[in-house]
Amino acid sequence: MIKLVIVRHGQSAWNLENKFTGWTDVDLSDKGREEAKEAGILLKDKGYEFDLGYTSVLTRAMNTLDIILKEMNEDIEIRRSYKLNERHYGALQGLNKAETAEKYGADQVKLWRRSSDVRPPELSKDDPRYPGNDPKYEGIEDLPVTENLNDTIVRVVDYYENEIKKELINGRKIIIAAHGNSLRALMKYLDNLNEEEVLALEIATGRPICYELDDDLKPIRHYYVDEE
Repeated sequence: MIKLVIVRHGQSAWNLENKFTGWTDVDLSDKGREEAKEAGILLKDKGYEFDLGYTSVLTRAMNTLDIILKEMNEDIEIRRSYKLNERHYGALQGLNKAETAEKYGADQVKLWRRSSDVRPPELSKDDPRYPGNDPKYEGIEDLPVTENLNDTIVRVVDYYENEIKKELINGRKIIIAAHGNSLRALMKYLDNLNEEEVLALEIATGRPICYELDDDLKPIRHYYVDEE
């Protein structure tokens, strides 16, 4: 049996402020750092060991993984990719969710947040928030100006199929620290969820989830490690 551990980053500063974050590179809140620390202690106490970590290129996910591994006394290879980034929320990034609902209506905001095929308003490429203005994305073509969940699923599944999967097959013990929507995309793929199931899927911050996979990497079951 193969085990894969995934964890949504701890609470971020903008989670705390109820803002659309997306690709905005904010750090963890104090609570988020504590959540990551508790995740590392839990994984160590449960006997988990890793030899390869994956994360996005966003600080809140990278720091979550760093804190977890520090608590576990693990010094392992870490691979980072924008393909594990959060969903890009376009021009909504930085806006308060409640204020946005007042301006555009709760139904429209719910559609932007939860529909799999509706994209929020686009960023213009001369907007300071456009990822092409960030050196970490230099040389990457077709950077998004907005994304729906289906867009996020495409890039996450591509990365899993072409990078992570081969390492699982080779017996690597893997942990992935990423984001609510990028992990939702991965869970949709692994569990073959329908649209209603994936849109209803809530992933807690800072609580590791273990997937038990068979030799063909088909899920047997998954669970929060603290409920194991």
